[in-house]
Amino acid sequence: MEDGDGNAPRLPIPGMRNILITSALPYVNNVPHLGNIIGCVLSADVFARFCRLLGYNVIYICGTDEYGTATETKALEENCTPKEICDKYHAIHKEVYDWFEISFDKFGRTSTPEQTEVSQAIFKKLFENNFLSENTMQQLYCDTCQKFLADRLVEGSCPHEACNYDSARGDQCEKCGKLLNPTELKDPRCKVCRTTPRIRDTDHLFIELPLLEDKLEEYINETSVAGSWSQNAIQTTKAWLKEGLKQRCITRDLKWGVPVPHEKYNEKVFYVWFDAPIGYVSITSCYTSEWEKWWKNPENVELYQFMGKDNVPFHTVMFPSTQLGTGENWTMMKTISVTEYLNYEAGKFSKSKGVGVFGNDVKDTNIPVEVWRYYLLTNRPEVSDTLFTWDDLQAKLTGELLNNLGNFVNRVLSFIAKPEPAGYGSVIPDAPGAESHHLTKVLAEKVGNFVNQYIEAMEKVKLKQGLKIAMSISSEGNAYLQGNQFWKLYKEDKPSCDIVLRTAAGLVHLLAQLLEPFMPSFSREVFKQLNLPPHFSLSAEKVSLASKPWEILPPGHKIGTPQPLFKELKDEEVQQYREKFAGSQADRRARDAEAANMAEQLKKTKLSDAKKQKASKGAGKSQPQPAADREITMARLDIRVGKILKAEKHPNADALYVEEIDVGGEIRTVVSGLVKYIPLEEMQNRMVCVLCNLKPAKMRDIMSQAMVLAATSSDGSKVELVEPPKSSKIGERVRFPGFEGEPDDVLNPKKKIWETLVVDLHTDENLVACYKDLPFTTDAGVCKVSSISNGTIR
Repeated sequence: MEDGDGNAPRLPIPGMRNILITSALPYVNNVPHLGNIIGCVLSADVFARFCRLLGYNVIYICGTDEYGTATETKALEENCTPKEICDKYHAIHKEVYDWFEISFDKFGRTSTPEQTEVSQAIFKKLFENNFLSENTMQQLYCDTCQKFLADRLVEGSCPHEACNYDSARGDQCEKCGKLLNPTELKDPRCKVCRTTPRIRDTDHLFIELPLLEDKLEEYINETSVAGSWSQNAIQTTKAWLKEGLKQRCITRDLKWGVPVPHEKYNEKVFYVWFDAPIGYVSITSCYTSEWEKWWKNPENVELYQFMGKDNVPFHTVMFPSTQLGTGENWTMMKTISVTEYLNYEAGKFSKSKGVGVFGNDVKDTNIPVEVWRYYLLTNRPEVSDTLFTWDDLQAKLTGELLNNLGNFVNRVLSFIAKPEPAGYGSVIPDAPGAESHHLTKVLAEKVGNFVNQYIEAMEKVKLKQGLKIAMSISSEGNAYLQGNQFWKLYKEDKPSCDIVLRTAAGLVHLLAQLLEPFMPSFSREVFKQLNLPPHFSLSAEKVSLASKPWEILPPGHKIGTPQPLFKELKDEEVQQYREKFAGSQADRRARDAEAANMAEQLKKTKLSDAKKQKASKGAGKSQPQPAADREITMARLDIRVGKILKAEKHPNADALYVEEIDVGGEIRTVVSGLVKYIPLEEMQNRMVCVLCNLKPAKMRDIMSQAMVLAATSSDGSKVELVEPPKSSKIGERVRFPGFEGEPDDVLNPKKKIWETLVVDLHTDENLVACYKDLPFTTDAGVCKVSSISNGTIR
């Protein structure tokens, strides 16, 4: 959706909640990968859709960031003009986001006359208010190319000793995230010709951030609390303030950009960090000529901004300083929602290196958009980096979408659709006495509470928590059907069966509403099967019906034709995708070219005789039969008491520890993502519970041979290690009463044993680690955590 589907642009309405939503402008020189999509546009889309459900007056603004060195560099690579690059990739971005059903009100671009007009107007205000200064700076000059090199045309080794990354860009190190000046790089080289540039003087304009620091700090201190900024945004911003703000250059020696409206500097353009955030404003001005009603109306408009963590300082320090420096009454950011990194299999998504699954790849997988949206959102890296794996995608599709949500909806609607006397002939039954039906009353109270929790979480932009709560309603619905045994009730107690089926049909309707922000195509299909128009709303009246679900759909309403909502992703398909998307995009192109060449060669070769010969050779061979699968129980897990002998920071990943753990007669190397939750000193000499029969996996170049079990609080803010009693014996196997037998040597990832069992691992109210209601047990007693009750364990 874009541009209000042809209607007049929306403007703020007095007396309503007017919400302006932006997601970080994706840079136009490449195709977005899944990490970009979940970090920015998809997260903002979910929040925008939620706000519309509640009847708020919302616009969602985004577009491609098109000026700067990266565009010029890409144009050089593809032997075309910067404008041609922008036109090409803007269309690709738009196509990807359309496929993902991102509901922009305007998806624009920054290479427009409106961008020039708004940027130059802001510059002139800063100049008039004496917040700009002139300065001579040293810049790298390439004698071979005969030009000053903008920061992204230079790369070299990161100057920070703890990092030393050898491919740091001139503006920022991709590994440690620190912002840089090109002259700080060690061993710099020109990205165009690869020669070593020299330093020359050049004059530039700077914004005097130190003069704005007091106003900025006042804004941050007030708004970060009132707007419930995400913790990672607060930490990054405070780190910047603690170091002290410095003047920052806002001009560059480039041609592709917004010209500087100053006689001395008219051969230069604005630095992209300065004018890119202004793109939100200029794109809004392309949406409506009355854009100031959104952007200069802080009393009536709330600004929510979504981005990945590497964009934080530009939105919490740079752009607010620019706004404050103009002295105008700007709508300033109220809430910022920041994601960490989504990593890919054993490495990191990277646009520059072409690693990962990209937006244009996703359409070719035949995996529906609702599955992609769901998986990315359940895996949203809100408080720490998360990992995309094909096995995990398959497990969540099977366990959560197919067996939970899809199963519930299909069971309910299929039974109602059966002709009498086996069902209800597609007609919703009346349900007198529902309010006094015991199991229905219990369910209704739970669902009413869940819906209130969902709204509270979503209002605070806790999107992953909101999705989890909505899916809990589906789980409760399945348990409700099972507990009532409706198939028996239909024959033995028809009035009670009427209550159960009308109530369950109401839950189906409610789930479609709650899940519309996350999976709009799913919700449209459910409403189609309910024979209802696709109008979604969570008005106060509809929220109140959550605690009376039997009243949601009227008796006598005729439903449509039920169909399965999700389909299985087979093991062989998963393997095909893993192989297809292995390595970089360049590797894939080489493989495709090699395969095409091989196919051409095979066409020229007579294969029939070879095939017959192969068939005759293999005719007498018998294939080994697979052993019968064991039942999936906790007995198959090899969880042992371990002791951390040494823990240290991972040399290639800021969020990971590397531990050496004694698990009884052997030392295992384990990589754990616990840096943000547990101080390094508290990781030393700890007794822990270790899952020892996971398949070893390489994590940022270090092979992890096991997994330390830890509990996470319901809001994701705390993580604690699961600890056996201090007197327990190292190497002792952790037991679960009633589950006996030897563990698997190595868990087969294709069988989803761990993924099946982990959903029932938790801590109880007494801080005891449990599988369902069975405690983690050793000879010395049960295993516990320090303070997290009712948390999840993995």
